[in-house]
Amino acid sequence: MFNTCSRALVHPKLFYKHFCINSCFRASNILRKTFLKTNVNIFFSTMTEKRESVVVNASKNKPRQAKDDKKEEEIEVDPRLYYENRSKYILEQKKKGINPYPHKFERTITIPEFIKTYKDLENGEHLETVITKLTGRIMRVSASGNKLRFFDIVGDGGKIQVLANYTFHDHNKSDFIETYDKIKRGDIVGLTGFPGKSKKGELSIFPKEAIVLSSCLHMLPMKYGLKDTEIRYRQRYLDLLINESTRNTFITRTKIINFLRNFLNEQGFLEVETPTMNIVAGGASAKPFITHHNDLDLNLYLRIATELPLKMLIVGGLDKVYEIGKVFRNEGIDNTHNPEFTSCEFYWAYADFFDLIKWSEDFFSQLVYHIFGTYTISYNKDGMDKDPIEIDFTPPYPRVSLIEELEKLTNTKLEEPFDSPETVEKMIKIIKENKIEMPNPPTAAKILDQLASHFIENLYINKPFFIIEHPQIMCPLAKFHRKKSGLTERLEMFICGKEVLNAYTELNDPFHQKETFSFQQKDKDMGDMEAFQCDDAYCTSLEYGLPPTGGLGLGIDRIAMFLTNKNSIKDVILFPTMRPEKK
Repeated sequence: MFNTCSRALVHPKLFYKHFCINSCFRASNILRKTFLKTNVNIFFSTMTEKRESVVVNASKNKPRQAKDDKKEEEIEVDPRLYYENRSKYILEQKKKGINPYPHKFERTITIPEFIKTYKDLENGEHLETVITKLTGRIMRVSASGNKLRFFDIVGDGGKIQVLANYTFHDHNKSDFIETYDKIKRGDIVGLTGFPGKSKKGELSIFPKEAIVLSSCLHMLPMKYGLKDTEIRYRQRYLDLLINESTRNTFITRTKIINFLRNFLNEQGFLEVETPTMNIVAGGASAKPFITHHNDLDLNLYLRIATELPLKMLIVGGLDKVYEIGKVFRNEGIDNTHNPEFTSCEFYWAYADFFDLIKWSEDFFSQLVYHIFGTYTISYNKDGMDKDPIEIDFTPPYPRVSLIEELEKLTNTKLEEPFDSPETVEKMIKIIKENKIEMPNPPTAAKILDQLASHFIENLYINKPFFIIEHPQIMCPLAKFHRKKSGLTERLEMFICGKEVLNAYTELNDPFHQKETFSFQQKDKDMGDMEAFQCDDAYCTSLEYGLPPTGGLGLGIDRIAMFLTNKNSIKDVILFPTMRPEKK
């Protein structure tokens, strides 16, 4: 009442002017806050800004949580402003002659080692005479007043708490508040301090000194995670930082490769390297990438398989060889195909089709047991929102003869030769009757492959199985079947309808090999750009004598998909092929 009356004593003109100025100021503030709340993250032009907007968008409509004793660091709303402020701070440090990116920090212990060494300390116990130096990335920042700061620091797959107490800080080296105010989420820091446990029993390092080794200039989407697949694939480093499951996926992938390498080494195989660029793209039915060597003025092909040079090594007397490496195929991109992928091929002198089946059953059953401690795994083949299925890797695995099964399922007799006009006409009729997509071009080999894909590849869902005894026209490098005319001793292994393995008794007859290459030329003349190319150098090597040999190829990426429960090959390749971002 007093204030109301006293305001009336002001001269009317002065009062009106004062009222207008304050009203305008308040209105502008309301408009500015409303704009920030509704628009600040709607527009973004880079993947980084899109990623950072996850924090703001995900926080909408979330109920407020009760305040904790440890107050979480408030997040700036605008990611652009956050980046600008952090960048400005770094540049100011440089102007002052301070190096914000130190060359070295002498670490004496890793976080996993710290956990292993001090995990058994009593609650509230401090080892103040034990000084350690560790490094890591800050993933949580909170405080309880000005003299107590809490951080989570991660590194090498481990996480501990940093409990920065004003009492323990070395004030001769730096100011406590200044030191910890500048540490933000995502920063990489070096800490010098002693181990201990909080009163609640949380293992911690109590720092005497903290140094920022590398600042994270961008906001991290910590509270609500990172689920946008586009960002996860393009910025895999961010995916690894935020999502522990991604880290575990690639750890499992490495375990698969290590197990495979050890499995082959223990059987006496020799790991070798063969050329990535070749004059002829051979060893598989696929369209290659082409590059040019300037000095030789020669077009070269990135390899689509490692088969032919590995078999040349068998000719040279290396009886068991293998290679794990990248191959490149200029084909479509989908959930099970990436233009650059990892394969393993091995060649085994004096082995055959039946040895390869036994090897496959042994390898897959032992691999699954090595990783999971059981032969049965769960797999969400229809996506994570659907119920998983159980896949049992206990050997032996079913074997399905391709032609015999097609004839049974379609009630159609397919006569030799399988590329005759009459047989091709029968197969085309089956395709039309079942409304199956016609391959382009409609060669006999491609039609057979399409029919197998439609009728056979999904026969067994809960167990791996083999499709065996393919026609010769489908596999020009495989040896003819010793008992069944027109067929080969070839096998493919499928899991949930996806091929993970291809193997056969190798064709070692140089005359027959040239003949099968000539048949492939007919398909190429029909427009099949993926048909096998004739490799004269390989044919010459066969003339020196290739012993009876079995060969096998594995798709590492697809195996990793099944053993990490992923439906997209992009989830098991660290840097999958992506379209460039639109500017």
